[in-house]
Amino acid sequence: MFVVEAVKKIREVIEKEKREGKKIGLVPTMGYLHEGHLSLIRKAKEENDFVVVSVFVNPTQFGEGEDYESYPRELERDSKLAKSAGADLVFHPSVAEMYPKGYNTYVETYKITDKLCGASRPGHFRGVTTVVCKLFNIVVPHRAYFGQKDAQQVVVIKQMVRDLNMDLEIIPCPIVREEDGIALSSRNTYLNDEERKAGLILSKSLFKSKEMIENGERDGLKIKDFIINNIQTEPLAKIDYVEVVDAENLQDIEKLQGEVLIALAVKFGNTRLIDNMRIKIS
Repeated sequence: MFVVEAVKKIREVIEKEKREGKKIGLVPTMGYLHEGHLSLIRKAKEENDFVVVSVFVNPTQFGEGEDYESYPRELERDSKLAKSAGADLVFHPSVAEMYPKGYNTYVETYKITDKLCGASRPGHFRGVTTVVCKLFNIVVPHRAYFGQKDAQQVVVIKQMVRDLNMDLEIIPCPIVREEDGIALSSRNTYLNDEERKAGLILSKSLFKSKEMIENGERDGLKIKDFIINNIQTEPLAKIDYVEVVDAENLQDIEKLQGEVLIALAVKFGNTRLIDNMRIKIS
């Protein structure tokens, strides 16, 4: 495995692999890999012959005052971890390589980006869809793998792929949690011990709401109110949003049916954590 920084070079590599009939899997990341990322890489390796892991902290998806400058970057560590999970190549472009001088083209989806994280972080998903579209055009994979922890991102990327007739398959993969239940995230490293302990209220609230649904609760507002009230028992938690929506189109639902997404974002100190749970109701 090796690290490639230039678009021209990675295209040469991918063209060679495809001439040999190999299937290409792509795992887009911003680096500082954890077990969640590694699970995506392993899944990609199971289903493809050649796996590319992109490591690029994308400036266009960060808003003013967010953590772009402080976002953890450790390429050597990431490369070793990616290799251990089965990656064949790490694509690590510079900002100038992805957004050269004079760059002025963006990809944007509408409506499904107006709520949840899209409402809290204006412009965020324009940056996400733009960089992911560019990665798809550069690598031209057969399949691309995304973690379900970023549930809205998965829905948005699927929408973009459908709408733009992109010839690849999007593979969502389950959230990976630590033993105590907290969803793995690169931003967990920002939390101090007290905030880390407080953050457990998110997964606890989600699992309790799942239990309520399994016991027959079908009122989406009651589920939402329960989660809000439960999170508010934690003094360090500051709620950004709690929503109960249709898992496919992110529309609000009052009577729970079909595939439901319970999504939330909560700040602990300066760190914003997201978590969610998909529940299929028969």
